[in-house]
Amino acid sequence: MENKIYDVVIIGAGPAGVSSAIYTVRKGLSVLMIADIVGGQVTTTKDIENIIGIPKTTGYDFTLSLEKHLSEYDVDKYFGHMVNKIELDGKYKIIKTDDKEFRAKSVIITSGARHKKLGVKGEGEYANKGVHYCATCDGPFYRNLDVVVVGGGNSGVEAAIDLSNIVKSITLLEISDSLKADNILQEKIANIDKIKVITNAALNEVKGEQFVTSIEYKDVKTNTLKTLNTDAVFIEIGVVPNTDSFKDLVETNNIGEIKIDKYSRTNVDGIFAAGDVTDAAFKQIVISIGDAAKAALSAFNYVLNFEDK
Repeated sequence: MENKIYDVVIIGAGPAGVSSAIYTVRKGLSVLMIADIVGGQVTTTKDIENIIGIPKTTGYDFTLSLEKHLSEYDVDKYFGHMVNKIELDGKYKIIKTDDKEFRAKSVIITSGARHKKLGVKGEGEYANKGVHYCATCDGPFYRNLDVVVVGGGNSGVEAAIDLSNIVKSITLLEISDSLKADNILQEKIANIDKIKVITNAALNEVKGEQFVTSIEYKDVKTNTLKTLNTDAVFIEIGVVPNTDSFKDLVETNNIGEIKIDKYSRTNVDGIFAAGDVTDAAFKQIVISIGDAAKAALSAFNYVLNFEDK
């Protein structure tokens, strides 16, 4: 185990992680950040136009900005590694990676989430070239165009409703014989003319040239393949929070998100969480950044009153 005892260890280096790091180190705390890479989901995002004060950027450029801002502060970094487990040693936290252990007074978990993927042909090839996983983030790039939404649960139906204010038409594909979204959402979607719902439809392939031009889906009742021209495909079947290493320690909800209170505290004293890994409403960069600043300030107050008893 490393000899140094950190005031705070931050797990994750996406926008939430970087925000937590900057806020805690500016408060005079000793900070270690453990992550695979800087940026998190942002690194796979093409264009970003909803960060206040930055009219337009790309995921790549925003990641560079995060790295540059982080480099201006005295934050210890252990990148290229993942946290496997957190254990408690009295009031201290033992953070275990694949090859090292670190001791800290507090921990901020900002490990994010990953989008559920279908694994169909063309999905990876056209990622950010017409295939997207966030209608709120990327929908505005398809103003007055035709799009497909895959998923008839709450995520998919909400995405279709949001897109209806922007795009020309939406075709919603659901693999079962009925939508799974809440009734109130189904009632809303039924009253939007530009949304067409196709049930018993399984996405089979995404096709295109430089960008997406069409999809192929299978009618699961007749086992026939059908082609639909489209400018984009939004795969909205939910996300998976990256909580496998922590769910035996901190309390999570039924979909694995870490439960936090208004101070970003988990149920474990001295462990905080922020960003897409939590049950906070709405998964957006600006919300993650703000919630992470709140987690950092809460961690500072915790460390300030820390007693080794």
